[in-house]
Amino acid sequence: MSSPGRLQQLLAAERARQRGRFIIAGLAAATVSAASVLLLGLSGWFITGAALAGAAGSASAHAFNYMLPSAGIRLLAILRTGSRYGERLVGHDAALRALARIRPALFSSLAAAPPARSMSLSTGEASARLVQDVDAVEAHFVRLSANWGMVASIASGTALLLLAGIAPALAAAGIALGFLLLAHLLANALQARGRAAQRAAGRLKEDFATYAAAASELRAYGLEGWAAGRIDERSQELASAQSRVTAGAGWFELGQAVATGLAAVAALGLSYGGPLPMAALAALGAAMTVDGVSSFARGLERRGTLREAEARLESMLDAEIPPRPSRPLMDAAPAIRLSRQDALLRPGEVVAVTGPSGCGKTTLLETLLALREVEPGRISLGGADLAMLPPDVARRCFAHAPQDAALLAGTVRDNLRLAAPDASDGELWEALRDAALADRVAALSGGLDAWLGENGARLSGGERRRLVLTRAYLRPAPWLLLDEPTEGLDAATEARVLDALQVRLERTGQGALIVTHRPGPLALCGRVVALGGREVAGPALVPMIG
Repeated sequence: MSSPGRLQQLLAAERARQRGRFIIAGLAAATVSAASVLLLGLSGWFITGAALAGAAGSASAHAFNYMLPSAGIRLLAILRTGSRYGERLVGHDAALRALARIRPALFSSLAAAPPARSMSLSTGEASARLVQDVDAVEAHFVRLSANWGMVASIASGTALLLLAGIAPALAAAGIALGFLLLAHLLANALQARGRAAQRAAGRLKEDFATYAAAASELRAYGLEGWAAGRIDERSQELASAQSRVTAGAGWFELGQAVATGLAAVAALGLSYGGPLPMAALAALGAAMTVDGVSSFARGLERRGTLREAEARLESMLDAEIPPRPSRPLMDAAPAIRLSRQDALLRPGEVVAVTGPSGCGKTTLLETLLALREVEPGRISLGGADLAMLPPDVARRCFAHAPQDAALLAGTVRDNLRLAAPDASDGELWEALRDAALADRVAALSGGLDAWLGENGARLSGGERRRLVLTRAYLRPAPWLLLDEPTEGLDAATEARVLDALQVRLERTGQGALIVTHRPGPLALCGRVVALGGREVAGPALVPMIG
């Protein structure tokens, strides 16, 4: 028997953590089911008995005890309502607490996975899994209390119907169990429909996120209609899949209706010859017994959706992260050795990385950051093979300003404090001045608290690039990795940025690898690494010059 996957281990751990709340929710669900069965059965007996007493004349009517059954009915109604509220409150609270821990675990696993895996999911697909698929698992957590309700419904229904005879009790219990078996078979037969609907919903969200992110390009090329057509295709695909799921759900509803009717008729028929109030109790109690297991059956109905969601989430967790030897954080600024050419980059050096487009300049920076795989022996950091270093150890050595400036949909402060969560306002303004951006931020309404919009929409391309450069300045790291830091800047702004960068490097003693082809940044560099060839898995370096 195969061992449970990491997702199942996480879910089991959270079920154990929330066991107390789940037990309370289960007891509340059991109370709801038992109270519902007893309430309907007692109501049937009471109404029928009262009607017969009234029809028999005033003497019988006065002799009939109206007060006690009426009080019992009110008590059961209050108990059912209060317990249902308690079940929903505690059950949802337990599910939300559990899933609040599972989402970060999923994200952490994705972030810590080997780069080839973690970068294989698009933003839309990753979001769909972390939201849509986790929601499906959350709904399953909420429905865990239905197990208790199912057992309580059958047990209380059987006990109640024994008042009318053993035959009605056995018939109601048998039909309820038969309905559960039918629901199980239907769930297996219709599972593929639920899985297909879950996948279709994921594809729609993925495409929508992709096209929304490319909205400006789509408008520029007049492709809004084409994109809308693709979204419509995905929407139709989802609607079709959901229609098939709904059609399958109809079979569950039909099965429940037939089982409820059969239970009521069977109990009524098997009570023939006994007191009429008892027959009414048996018929309504049997109907409610079957109805009480319907919540559990509806959980079976969603089995396909749940299984697909679990499979999609498991795929985010199932990759084994190769163990790496533990190593203390590097105290001193580490040297970088590029072994094939025996090139050594010493701490504090400012080195340019040049070469034709596609030769691997950006790849080199991403490899140093452990965002790409590296062959053992190709690059060492502080004397340790980069391939064997834990990614977090390698990343602590670098502050990165990538060519594609990615910003949060937040404020200036939100974006800068990604690099230094505890940075003071004074430190933020100092870094902004070094990136020649302080005046622009000061002019924004709100300054550091100005809202930048999606991916910094309120800023120009050059301003976004300088904000990312500011963020790199704030990270306390011995090396700066700057990818085309002045691309898109006018000559005057570029000169201001480079003058401030030179002063900053002299002040901090940081080393820098600057990917560039522009003469301004090259003038800052004491050495040049020229990359050649078109390798991207691990760039080939030619000997240094300078």
